[in-house]
Amino acid sequence: MTAEAYLESRRSAIEPELSRRLAEALRPVPPRLAEAMRYGVLGGGKRLRPALVLAAAEAVGHAPAPPSAFQFGGALELVHCYSLIHDDLPAMDDDDLRRGRPTVHRAFDEAAAILAGDALLTEAFVWTASVPNLGAALTRELAVAAGASGMVGGQALDIEATGRGAIPADAVERIHEGKTSALFAAAAAGGALCGGATDGWVERLRSYGRALGLAFQAADDLLDVEGDPAARGKRSGGDAELSKATLVASLGVEGTRARAHANAEAACDAVAGLDGAEGEILRALALYAAGRSR
Repeated sequence: MTAEAYLESRRSAIEPELSRRLAEALRPVPPRLAEAMRYGVLGGGKRLRPALVLAAAEAVGHAPAPPSAFQFGGALELVHCYSLIHDDLPAMDDDDLRRGRPTVHRAFDEAAAILAGDALLTEAFVWTASVPNLGAALTRELAVAAGASGMVGGQALDIEATGRGAIPADAVERIHEGKTSALFAAAAAGGALCGGATDGWVERLRSYGRALGLAFQAADDLLDVEGDPAARGKRSGGDAELSKATLVASLGVEGTRARAHANAEAACDAVAGLDGAEGEILRALALYAAGRSR
């Protein structure tokens, strides 16, 4: 099965489960806030992070993926969607489009977008904490990945570097490790935990997710230069316009493409020894991350 076919098959399983859990969570929420949260989560998306949780759980021997993997994957997607809502705000990247629709602060207002993001982040921890037997471990995975040493820290470094133009590629990848790779690493490691992996395989899957995330972000830098805005559902050229620290600014287009594929190969190396269709899917997802077109 190709990575694209796998993602589509998992998306069709993830989407209704995500929608069901979110609907339950939103019942006691004020209507306008609930609508902003729903808008920010259910407006499309590849669902790559929860799909990676399922793939990791299946690869270590638990196929089909258990309910815990769906629950943890859903929590990761809430955090990812919160990060997009806040990233689009005027104080951050000031984007008007996301997934082909007005961003949350444009469809509602800035206050609603901030509160929707805050609420999605905290709701994610409700979902992880309530996973039987694994609640504490999965909550810690998510908290570390999303926090000051992970995604938020990476975003802070990204903001600090904005306007400085080209910086060394290794410094760019330190930003990418936080703002992008941390959630991918948590997805792969958390999926391994859900699948009952030994500690050794949890760490190998964490390394896999980290390298896949670096490949994914390198491809994202390329897409901002080469991508079709209609296919991406967002404007292109924003990185250069804002003088963002990107691999393209540091290495050029071909150097960035080479770095993306090198990270994808590192991800494949991390899961060498996982045989069968499940191992092949992990390797296909890494190569997909490096060469995607949207």
